[in-house]
Amino acid sequence: MIKRILSLLVVASLAGAAHAQSWPTGPVRVIVNVAAGGVADRTARLLGVRLGEALGQPIVVENRAGGEGYIGFEAVANAAPDGYTLLFSPGSSMMISPHLVRRADFDPVKALTPVAPTVSVPMYLVTNPKVPARSLAEFIAYARANPGKLNYGSAGTGTMLHLAGEVFKRETGTNLTHVPYKGAGPALKDLLGGQIELIFDPGIATEHVKAGRLRMLAVSGAQRNPAFPDAPTFIESGIRGVDGGPFFGYYAPNGTPPAVVARLNREVTKLVEEPGLRQSLASQGLEISPPMAPEAFAGYVRAESQRYANLLPELGIRSQ
Repeated sequence: MIKRILSLLVVASLAGAAHAQSWPTGPVRVIVNVAAGGVADRTARLLGVRLGEALGQPIVVENRAGGEGYIGFEAVANAAPDGYTLLFSPGSSMMISPHLVRRADFDPVKALTPVAPTVSVPMYLVTNPKVPARSLAEFIAYARANPGKLNYGSAGTGTMLHLAGEVFKRETGTNLTHVPYKGAGPALKDLLGGQIELIFDPGIATEHVKAGRLRMLAVSGAQRNPAFPDAPTFIESGIRGVDGGPFFGYYAPNGTPPAVVARLNREVTKLVEEPGLRQSLASQGLEISPPMAPEAFAGYVRAESQRYANLLPELGIRSQ
């Protein structure tokens, strides 16, 4: 009996290896679990073109927004574990939102297999010009003088845009009203239209800042952004903890052959290390993840998930 079981395991292993060698033989679908127009969508499409070239098959990017990321999570978790359906998710959707929108029947951290990390986002404080503040100090003073009257948009409850706003409020003693959207793109649209006064922007508003349609007051990171030298960092202004959060990454359905996961990990890691692509990503202010094998990325996901499980109650952000 033991010999038979061992033989079956060997056969299964050889079959998985053979599948990985022939995979992919057709298009690979990558589901993005947030709305089109945001950083995750743009990054997935940029990487998708290059990943398709590396794999020799097209990458078809499909947006499945809604349900705080769960619509996309479930679409991938329920797909055949054959390497032809993947998830590209912001770190906030995977490691933060499940602590806020709890599902007793579904935990994305357990239901999906981490494949490879990619990038993390910057965080910029961007306002509509109708806000009478031309500097961060002026903005904080104005917000303190007008508690609850300034609305900040986010990509949804529990996203890093939301957490950045709540950390900013805690650190500055201001009272801003949170307005959640289904993605950063819709929030930016309403900021441009004047329906909200500010956003903590992951980088999609920079062209509008350069064109004078919006105003940038602060940036995340240890150093000022060379493209916006007049905007101070949150850190130099004494405001800590406002950042873009965990790395975005690729995930696969549980049961996907390990050899396929390993190949995807290698290809994605090589892509983000390429000088040309790194420059394209860096030009958007994105931070490149250090290389992580699938097992290391899985450990990172679990650790970050636990960190935010502790942080959210501290900020008064409760599960729904």
